[in-house]
Amino acid sequence: MAGARYSRQLLVLGDGGRRLREAAVLVGGLRGVGAQAAAALVLAGARRVVLHESGVARGGVQFLQGECSVEQNRAEASQRLLATLNPDVEVSVHSGELSEEFLTAFQVVVLTECPLEEQLRVGDICHAKGVCFIVADAKGLAGQLFCDFGEHFVVHDPGEGDPLCATVQHISQGNPGIVTCAGADKNYGHRFSDGDLVMFSGVEGMVELNSSEPCPVRVLDGFRLEIGDTSTFSPYCGGGRVSEVRPRQEHSYEPLRQALAMPRIQARSSTELLRSRSLHAAFQALHAFCQERGRLPQPRASEDAEHVLELARELGSALGPLDEDVVRAFASVSAGELCPVASFIGALAAQEAMKAITGKFLPLDQWFYFDALECLAVEGAARLMPEDCAPRGSRYDGQIAVFGADFQEELGRQKYFVVGAGAIGCELLKNFAMMGLAAGPGGDITVTDMDTVAHSNLHRQLLFRDTDVGKPKAQVAAAAVRLMNPDIKVTAHQVQLGPGTEKLFGNTFFQRLDGVVSALDTLTARAYLESCCIRSRTALLDTGTEGAKGNVLAMVPPLSQPLEPSSDPTDRSFPLCTLRFFPSAIEHTLLWARDEFEGLFQLPAESVNRFLGELPDEPVRWEGLVVPKQVQRSLQERPRDWGDCVRWACQHWQLCYHDSIKQLLHDVPPSHETSPGVPFWSGDKRCPHPLIFDPSNDTHLAYVEAAAQLLAHTYRLPSCGDRVATRDVLCHVVLPPFVPKDGCYVPTAEGMEEVEETLEPGQMLDLVQELAQWKQELGGGTEAMDPIHYDKDSDLHLSFITAASNLRAENYGIPPASRLTSQRIAGRIVPAIITTTAAVAALACLEVYKLVWRCRDLQCYRNSNLFLSVCLFFRIQPPPAPTYWYRGKEWSCWDRLEVRAIGEDGQAMTVRELLARLQEEHGWTVTKLLRGSTMLYDGEEDEEMRAQQQAQRLSDGVERSAEPQQLELQYVCAGDELEDVCPPLLCTLP
Repeated sequence: MAGARYSRQLLVLGDGGRRLREAAVLVGGLRGVGAQAAAALVLAGARRVVLHESGVARGGVQFLQGECSVEQNRAEASQRLLATLNPDVEVSVHSGELSEEFLTAFQVVVLTECPLEEQLRVGDICHAKGVCFIVADAKGLAGQLFCDFGEHFVVHDPGEGDPLCATVQHISQGNPGIVTCAGADKNYGHRFSDGDLVMFSGVEGMVELNSSEPCPVRVLDGFRLEIGDTSTFSPYCGGGRVSEVRPRQEHSYEPLRQALAMPRIQARSSTELLRSRSLHAAFQALHAFCQERGRLPQPRASEDAEHVLELARELGSALGPLDEDVVRAFASVSAGELCPVASFIGALAAQEAMKAITGKFLPLDQWFYFDALECLAVEGAARLMPEDCAPRGSRYDGQIAVFGADFQEELGRQKYFVVGAGAIGCELLKNFAMMGLAAGPGGDITVTDMDTVAHSNLHRQLLFRDTDVGKPKAQVAAAAVRLMNPDIKVTAHQVQLGPGTEKLFGNTFFQRLDGVVSALDTLTARAYLESCCIRSRTALLDTGTEGAKGNVLAMVPPLSQPLEPSSDPTDRSFPLCTLRFFPSAIEHTLLWARDEFEGLFQLPAESVNRFLGELPDEPVRWEGLVVPKQVQRSLQERPRDWGDCVRWACQHWQLCYHDSIKQLLHDVPPSHETSPGVPFWSGDKRCPHPLIFDPSNDTHLAYVEAAAQLLAHTYRLPSCGDRVATRDVLCHVVLPPFVPKDGCYVPTAEGMEEVEETLEPGQMLDLVQELAQWKQELGGGTEAMDPIHYDKDSDLHLSFITAASNLRAENYGIPPASRLTSQRIAGRIVPAIITTTAAVAALACLEVYKLVWRCRDLQCYRNSNLFLSVCLFFRIQPPPAPTYWYRGKEWSCWDRLEVRAIGEDGQAMTVRELLARLQEEHGWTVTKLLRGSTMLYDGEEDEEMRAQQQAQRLSDGVERSAEPQQLELQYVCAGDELEDVCPPLLCTLP
């Protein structure tokens, strides 16, 4: 199952991901940053990871050592746990000096939280010997990253995802030539950018483009590109594909010694550059302070912070002015250790190491700085004194150094809900354990995930091992973090959050929470969770990743705007006629192949089983029985042995890739015109051509083998993996000549109609009798066949999908897709990698700190977007809560009219009492009152009806519950005609 383990990662790293399996990496320093970097590299499948550390374990943010490892060598303690993460990786410890001879055995050396003198010494050796060198460090609320990949580092593929491509619809003759094109979904056009290099293939007429060198494009709009001079080329006739070309790039790096003095710092603006330069000087000053005094600055000690600032002024004089407030703030908490900061920097370091090994993505050039110093502006954090942050002999002393002891106690009391225990969920729970969230009296973390551990989870889901495959994710994750921190309280559930689980996760549950973190992978579940948090006004941190991209969104009632639904990157739907007759992109053929799989190996078997289950035992009741067409076909095609399965697969190949194409061309010949002079086969309608079956063709044979094995499985027959035996059967298969049928298929822009065959009554009775015999063979059972549901991680299923799609692509002149691309598109898989998930979870935990402080300043919160493929990072303030006017007053979107709906008799209020309350407290005359679609009161009814409505209790027609219920009612007040929005009315029933 090694392929399944790395399948999601290969979708991110491409072919470069396989280079990881030959790589040796040294990780020096096994505190928080080194632990995260080492864990990521082991999970990702580097061949050999060597750990080097002279210090001993003392608790803190290092999640690999465990309680029993205290006072042991940190590298040795970490090695034991890292070795269990991935059996493919050799994890060892080096305790000697990092000599020149030793260092040259590695492709990458990562030094973390290491003295500057050692960084410079090792950096000089690595630069001279061509070893990629990375420095990563985290101090308090800030971190730094440095890369030196040598003077001639080659990036094989700088981009993320598959190269862009689009269907050509027209190319003009001119200087410049104009290319009109569309994407796989023609409504969205192309996605090229100015300067992208492209090549053409399959162009008819203007064939000169098919053999031309890559040329740059200029984007005119979403559907048109400008290319070079086409005025001397032949006129364009039709067809063609324009595809992105990603040329290799060469990058040059300076060694650390030179880069330290004249740093190339990656920053997006002059403000960010000033902040990063200030941190660059501050980190150097911190090294100087430690060398001078043999220690880090005392937490919140102003004298120490001022001395660091003085050193920074001297060291950073060549960089220009410094932001002195940033340097002071950095120095004041630099003795602290925070798991989220260490995890974030460690994840970025691991990603850069993977870039060095794989040549995939653009590496960092050369410095990157990160800080979350806005946490110190939170009310409460800003007033801390040195004594508040002094060490207590606790495992949390590194965190107390930043936020104080009282805050640590508050962390322990937190009640949080983690929804999803996959990749991000595992990292969140690990961070929570290290932070001590819910590790004190009254604290609790609830985690739910309906899934079980799969092999494809193991490359990025930190808390799972091979022995956990098949076990509930939430329960395994909860048990794992309890080992990291025995004090943490975690309650695990294996249920899917939704309307069906409101008895478990109802409004009362959400209202008692301090916060919710979403680690979900479906938009439907995320939208439901958001609605629950909006209704209960509970803070929500929404996280997500796609490949090397990730984001964190903070929803903080009543400060920020509620979250809005986002689009699903895997949700691609196309018209049926496109899939059946007019595919123009590999996405079309893959979705067609996915439908083929379901139509051949799932639906027929389900139909047979359902029909047999409903078939009367008495023959006298068979008269007039209608046998579904799928059942008829399944019975007629029922194989008896492996040879029958191979023959069926070959005949189905002939039907799909030869006969149906010949029939389509019979109905709509290549020369057909929709109107005089306008060819039918043009633009996104590519004229197909039939294929001729060839048993020596690997793709043809792969299709037959996969289809035959799947058919054998559905009919519960033994299959054969012997290719020689399969070829022997195929040698004796005689395929009948194609005979066209008139009026059989009528393809149109809207779809197609198929002529149904009818059976005579006698034939129908024969079928029913044969089915009854089949049922009797089962001993009266009803499961005659085994439906096969598509499994995106099954090698056999993927073999069929890839072959079926690529054969159809060949029919239509569409470039084929690799097995990995086929797996991603057909399985609607979101690519994933450990580095992105770890970084995203770390950023979410930084926002948790602010929520625990109960911060009421929106400027302290951050929404984050990161793009690890280019080491680009955005953190911005969440948008404020919108307001509106209603009846002369400004309301926030979070405002509610809350009524404790208990009448004078102690029972639920009547409608009359509620109307009176609204009139008395707000002066509102309600003319309509509704509960969902139920009208509770309508002022336009006659007097008798109004009296009946007013006498109703609000609880009438509401299902009783063990806990107080909150009804959201809709209302209209007199004079509301011009009002667009009104505050929600929430009534709490007794």
